[in-house]
Amino acid sequence: MSGHCREVITLQLGHYSNFVGTHWWNLQDASLPYDHDSPPGEIHSDVAFREGQTLGGHVTYTPRLIAMDLKGSLQTLRQEGCLYDTIKDTTDTAFTWEGDIEMHKESPSSKNLFLQDLDTLDKGAVLAQAEFDSRSQTQRPGAVRAESVNSRLERLQRGYRLEGSVWVWSDFLRLHLHPRTIAVIHQYNHEGEAHRLEAFGQGEALLQGSLLEDLEDRLHFFVEECDYLQGFQVLCDLANGFAGLGSKVTELLQDSYGGRGILTWGLAPVTHPNTTPMKDLYHVLNSALGLIHLAEHSSFFCPLTLRGGLGRHPAPPAAFPHLNYDPSLWYHSSAVLALALDALTVPYRLRHNSVPMWQVADALAVSGRKVVAAYGAVPLPVPQGASLPDALSGCADALPWRPLSACPEPADGRSYGQLVTLKGLEERSLISSLAPGTRPPTPLHGLHSGEDVLASYISTFYPASPLSLQLLPSPSKLTPPFPQIFSPHLSGTGLLQSQAPPPGPAVVSSVPVLTSLQSSPALGSWLSELQSGVHGLDVRRVAPSFLSQGPELADYQEALEQLRLLARCYRDDSGGAARSSSEEDDDDD
Repeated sequence: MSGHCREVITLQLGHYSNFVGTHWWNLQDASLPYDHDSPPGEIHSDVAFREGQTLGGHVTYTPRLIAMDLKGSLQTLRQEGCLYDTIKDTTDTAFTWEGDIEMHKESPSSKNLFLQDLDTLDKGAVLAQAEFDSRSQTQRPGAVRAESVNSRLERLQRGYRLEGSVWVWSDFLRLHLHPRTIAVIHQYNHEGEAHRLEAFGQGEALLQGSLLEDLEDRLHFFVEECDYLQGFQVLCDLANGFAGLGSKVTELLQDSYGGRGILTWGLAPVTHPNTTPMKDLYHVLNSALGLIHLAEHSSFFCPLTLRGGLGRHPAPPAAFPHLNYDPSLWYHSSAVLALALDALTVPYRLRHNSVPMWQVADALAVSGRKVVAAYGAVPLPVPQGASLPDALSGCADALPWRPLSACPEPADGRSYGQLVTLKGLEERSLISSLAPGTRPPTPLHGLHSGEDVLASYISTFYPASPLSLQLLPSPSKLTPPFPQIFSPHLSGTGLLQSQAPPPGPAVVSSVPVLTSLQSSPALGSWLSELQSGVHGLDVRRVAPSFLSQGPELADYQEALEQLRLLARCYRDDSGGAARSSSEEDDDDD
């Protein structure tokens, strides 16, 4: 490892979580400092990545990751990967059978253009790595392969349009995974109508026997090689049976690794393929049960979705002024969430002045309020040549971010705690460069640090609320195969162009992003509405099969009561916050 760091182990549970996670890891891979002469970045990559070595002695650099998915979800990706091949070539084995032999060979899944190019680059990189290893050991391990991918794909790509050729998350995975990363659940199918992991109770019942032993083995492998494990970041599907599995996985982490941070992100797509009214009902029930159980076993729980709500009749999906994304495409919506997650996870991944996971949770999850909400400006609208005060002054009437947790912002400016991250503006752009003696056009232009500018701006919307800030100059690098979902009015660096955009497709290679992680009274109203919507359903009549595989009716009713009590934790008794009708009804119980 390069220097001291607090390691994090990531778990991705479910297909949509793996979509978001794949984009997130691609973003991390694109920003790795492979060049030995380059200064280290603000993000300490060893927090999330690990060094290893192949049987041939080649050093590897792979995510410290356990990813769980269903049978049929990998397509062209080998479960064990190809970095640590131990399978011997058996093509010269002598057969003694003298009778007729009939061979049956299944046609492999076809690879899209991106994966084909990646294969070509990998083969060339293997030869280059061998030559490099025999010549020098002065660069970071794995440099040859990574530089080949980063530089050559950037030249090849810019014609990639994978919207019609991404069916599973491995269709756009650009980095190698460790053989212990992927765990396939063979009891359930990814596609088809039979053997689907659709209900919370199915997922709860999974974590036993061989699957439990397998997960514990994978955890022990990654944990034992850590020097300063700070905790786990868990990405878990919220609307299907993985919510039940995730509740058991987080409970295992809590029991086995007490004192470590467990930050859980509950992922939900905007739409589901081949859905039905009954499946939509299951999605709501899974989300409610998953939320309460995942929050119970985590340091904090944050839903991440572009849906307008987790109920049966959500508002329209989140709209961003400078994004042209298709909410129905998982490839698109997961990219937006991953870009936000790249900023939301910054505090505990910093090289210097990092905030450990448990401190992040302690600052937000106070007095039993373990559910938090995320908001993001993806991208933050900053005109070319403008400063942060210029950009924020243009957003004086309303904050530029949009809900990333299906929870509207509080209208009264009250919050119990807030963690704001700004990523992608260089230091010289954080303050206004006024000539001596010039009167600042706004109070923001007169401030002398980016922290002061951002804190002053946010305090106009959230007066007297606790606030923590993180500002990083380096942006997220958008390399292939990140989808080009940006407005043509953005420059290559994600800034607003004052002139008309040039003809042809725009290529955006980075964007500034502003995110906020909040605990506020608004979550109380949101949780109450979710609880009352589920409580009003007679699940035994409208969805009897949901309870047939667990949970028991008494456990189900207890979980809804816990959800009601959790919502009350966010009640603001100071008299300044409006209370929903469902909260007022609580007083009558």
